[in-house]
Order: sequence, then C-alpha cells, then structure tokens
Amino acid sequence: MYLSRFLSIHALWVTVSSVMQPYPLVWGHYDLCKTQIYTEEGKVWDYMACQPESTDMTKYLKVKLDPPDITCGDPPETFCAMGNPYMCNNECDASTPELAHPPELMFDFEGRHPSTFWQSATWKEYPKPLQVNITLSWSKTIELTDNIVITFESGRPDQMILEKSLDYGRTWQPYQYYATDCLDAFHMDPKSVKDLSQHTVLEIICTEEYSTGYTTNSKIIHFEIKDRFAFFAGPRLRNMASLYGQLDTTKKLRDFFTVTDLRIRLLRPAVGEIFVDELHLARYFYAISDIKVRGRCKCNLHATVCVYDNSKLTCECEHNTTGPDCGKCKKNYQGRPWSPGSYLPIPKGTANTCIPSISSIGNCECFGHSNRCSYIDLLNTVICVSCKHNTRGQHCELCRLGYFRNASAQLDDENVCIECYCNPLGSIHDRCNGSGFCECKTGTTGPKCDECLPGNSWHYGCQPNVCDNELLHCQNGGTCHNNVRCLCPAAYTGILCEKLRCEEAGSCGSDSGQGAPPHGSPALLLLTTLLGIASPLVF
Repeated sequence: MYLSRFLSIHALWVTVSSVMQPYPLVWGHYDLCKTQIYTEEGKVWDYMACQPESTDMTKYLKVKLDPPDITCGDPPETFCAMGNPYMCNNECDASTPELAHPPELMFDFEGRHPSTFWQSATWKEYPKPLQVNITLSWSKTIELTDNIVITFESGRPDQMILEKSLDYGRTWQPYQYYATDCLDAFHMDPKSVKDLSQHTVLEIICTEEYSTGYTTNSKIIHFEIKDRFAFFAGPRLRNMASLYGQLDTTKKLRDFFTVTDLRIRLLRPAVGEIFVDELHLARYFYAISDIKVRGRCKCNLHATVCVYDNSKLTCECEHNTTGPDCGKCKKNYQGRPWSPGSYLPIPKGTANTCIPSISSIGNCECFGHSNRCSYIDLLNTVICVSCKHNTRGQHCELCRLGYFRNASAQLDDENVCIECYCNPLGSIHDRCNGSGFCECKTGTTGPKCDECLPGNSWHYGCQPNVCDNELLHCQNGGTCHNNVRCLCPAAYTGILCEKLRCEEAGSCGSDSGQGAPPHGSPALLLLTTLLGIASPLVF
C-alpha cells in the first residue's frame, strides 16, 4: 500500500501547473522528485527535495498496554456511568463483543453505536495507584504534522504525561505534562502553549487546561503541534517557507517534531473531588475512544512514497539514497558525504543528490536497457541515455506511459514493461496503474475497461440502457432493440413508447378510440432519472 504518490500540500515545490498537468508546457515531463527542464545543453533533470504526504498514522501503529492485563472485562465487572457516578450498573465483559472494550477500539471508526472505546479496570485496589502506560510504536521514524488528539470517554485524568522516543522505545523524554494541579503533581508552574515563543517553543510545560473531571466538555486532550508551527509560519500557517527555513537550519527543532514511539502515561484517574470516594471505587477508571496522530514517514526529503509492507513502513528512496529513512548513499554513489534534502532555497528545495564515486562513472547500472550513460556535470549525476524495451528513468528503471511493470520479470528482463492495452472506447486514457488496471469511463469496468457495469450495454463504449427486460420495459407493445431504444407501434412514440403519436400533432380526439398512455409509470420515471431527462408528463 502506498501512503501517497503526490507531493505534500505544504512542500511548495513548483508551480501548480507542473504538478497537475501530465505534460506541463514550462517544466516538461514531471516525475516524482525531479522535473525535466530545458537548458542550452538540451533537456536535463532538475532534482528537488521531496517528502511523503501527511496522513493518518494510526493505521500503521502497534499498541501495547502496561500492565498488559489492565483492560476491563476479565473477569467481568461493573462500573459507573460518566454522567451519573452513582449509576453503577454498566458492565464490561471481555467474553461478550457488545460489552468488551479492547485496546484496538482507540483507533477504530466508531463502528458500534453510539461510540466505541478502550476501558481500563476500575480503581478497586485503591489506595494502590491506578497507573497505565499506552505505547504507540511505528518501527519507523515519523514526523508529526498536526495536533495529537486524545478523546476520553471517562473524565480526563487528573495526572498524565505524554512522552516520545526517538530510538524505538529504548529511551523516553517528556513531551508535555497534564494535571489538575501542576505544582502539586509535578512541581511545575502551569503554562499553556500561548505562553511560549519562538525562543521557548521547545520548552516542556505542564498544563492544567485539559485536566478536569466529569463535565460535558471534558473529553479531549491536545498536544499542540500547529500552535508551535504558528510561531514561525504565522497564525494561519500561511508562511510555510519561514517554517521550513527554521526546520532546515535547526536540528533540535526538527527532532522535536520527530518520533519513533509515543507513550501516554495515565497516572491518576479523574476524581473531581478533594478526596477519593472509597465506597464507590467503580467510579474511577480510564476510557479512551479515539487517538489521532497525523504525520508522515521521515525520508530526509529524499522520497515522496512510503510503502507499508509486512507491517513495516519504508521510504522508497530517490536521489541515489537508500535505507529505511533514505539516510545514506547507495553503493557506488558516495562521491560526496550523504546529506538530507533541503528546503532551501525555497520553494522547491535542493535534493542534495548522492553522486557516483569516481570509480563507478562509466559503469552506471541501466539494467541492460541502455548501451551508454552520461555524466551531467551541472547536476553532478549520471543518467542512462536512450532507454530501450519501453523503459524510462535515470537508470531505465521505470516504464514508459502506456506500459506497466511486469511483476514476474526482473528489472533487467527485456519484457519488464508490458503494454497496458486499455480499450480506447472504455478507458479515459491509454495509461494504466502499476498492476495493469486502466482508468475506466463511467459505466465501464474490467482491467482493460472493456466490460460494462449492470444497467449499461456496449455500444461504441458502455452506454446506459434505455430499455431492458427487467426494469425498463417498452410500453404499448414496443420492443427493446439492443438496449438502446424502443421500436414502437405506429400509433405510439416516446423513449418507452409511452405517448400517443397523435398527441405530438395535437390531433387526438376524444373519440379517437385510442387509449391514453400509461403516464407516470415507475419504469419511465426510473429511466428519466437515470438519463437525467426532464419528464414531459403532466400529473
């Protein structure tokens, strides 16, 4: 699965026309992290910084609870409703799907009515602390692009810490503290993000803004990413060039928004009173219905695509780089030290492409699809010239438009690129995707767009049925011809032979002996709806 094959909406690479048009007039053919431009020496590749699109990262994480048996329901137990803490007849039972609250319900799409959520066991062992660690792991470095949002179905905890790791959970550091009383809980003065500035944006704060008990609007906790971006890009993030300039030049700032793991430490449930009511301990527990983490794979500005395969995220590296984060140069491309891509100069950034080692120039890998390669001094790179066998790309590693990759062939196979064979009448264009499927017109289906969906028939392409033998019957003795029109008796006309021909001529008399047409029949109404035709009938 690909997270994206498009540029990030924030990347500000090139003009809109060069991204949206398949053959832009100014920039030439556009391909991933490079653009073909025209110089005095002819057409050359202009490489640029690039990154995957921001997406919902909860689709790719693994969750772990500590202690592992903290989820309610084994054994079954009752708990008190949030709105009425003395109404303690709600039940959690792990063996019954309708009453179970497993961890995966923190990341679902609210499939059960009215809401779904994970829930911990109640505080039945008070005064022993009721503490839970929820660890979210990606096995990949990711960059956060939006606020982390946690929605509680219980009251928000009295004490909580959000932590991050940059080394896959080996070490942890706090992101933010949350408490009803910061000074008492963590010996810190309370602050909010609004109290920070460009110079203090990396400060770890304790906030009392989100820690309240049983109230209507007390469900959501934020870790404010966008508010921190706004210190550099402005309140509506309109000056992204300024933000990217800071990220380019300040490693600590880049690292602040970069994680491999997140950990939510729930230290004390919502009490809402001065003391814990020991006679009603089923009132106290944690319940989370949703966690939102939006970000992108960190590819060091060397890839636009991040692949999720075998439960693992990996960048598809460009610029002759390699590694899960595109963090080093490929073999034989170490002509200068590796460097991450750079947004500077804005807008499209510089790629910092890995260049061939001196010993490898002249032995460039073209997978047997080119007899020669050329070293371009302007770009410090080598490209294959005149790719054969319907291939294209710097190393003849891609397929020409109208062809797709033969999954059963190696890259050096002459038959590595197979023609799409899209049906010209049924497909929008002659290009297909990487699996050979063509993009079909409305009403058309099949890998090559040569089949019709139900309700359509082939007639110089798939056309909506005017009549058939199921719902759209010809009336008054008419017969359906090839699903495209009704052949009407002499006295009738209309799409379904539903009108007297004499009506159009205004010559129908009351004693004509001809019956009235079946105005308002369901079949006709269905047909006019399908074809977008305004009904001529009068009711």
